[in-house]
Amino acid sequence: MSTKPVRRLVTGHNSEGKSTFLMDADAPCVLVMDKMGNLTVTDLWETMSSPADNTGEKDNTDRPVHLEPGPNGTVFRVVDFPPDADWKDGADGAEAFEQLQASHAADDEHADPAMHKTDTVDYAMVLDGEIYAVMDTGERLMKAGDVLIQKGTNHGWSNKTDRFCRMMFVLCDAHPV
Repeated sequence: MSTKPVRRLVTGHNSEGKSTFLMDADAPCVLVMDKMGNLTVTDLWETMSSPADNTGEKDNTDRPVHLEPGPNGTVFRVVDFPPDADWKDGADGAEAFEQLQASHAADDEHADPAMHKTDTVDYAMVLDGEIYAVMDTGERLMKAGDVLIQKGTNHGWSNKTDRFCRMMFVLCDAHPV
């Protein structure tokens, strides 16, 4: 199954200082991770500092998909998680996280290949479907509209259904725990 593209609109200012639309198209920064059952990461925007720079017309996602924001930055993305049955049996988590330029984040000790830890605060919201948020000490079912605030913990995601689950994430740089 392929996932539906995400339409992205980006605003800015014209030469007279008036608000305008700079971009209106399917988000171009997409990574389909074959090692994770075609998990699809669509990066919508990235900020490089705080406060963010709202000037110019540059597309801040004109770069390869990567898991974490840079220092003082954020990443805004949509992730489509495939069913666990499509990939988790015998998967190599480290190899999958390498596709996200984040080998360091993978938890090689955990039985679940999706477990990882980043130096971020993540705001995660289920847009469609359902998924389990997995911690070292348990898991909780999340359904459309549910939100998780992930504060630099070792975590993973488990889709026990037979269809994709779409989630929205904002990752914010944070001090290591």
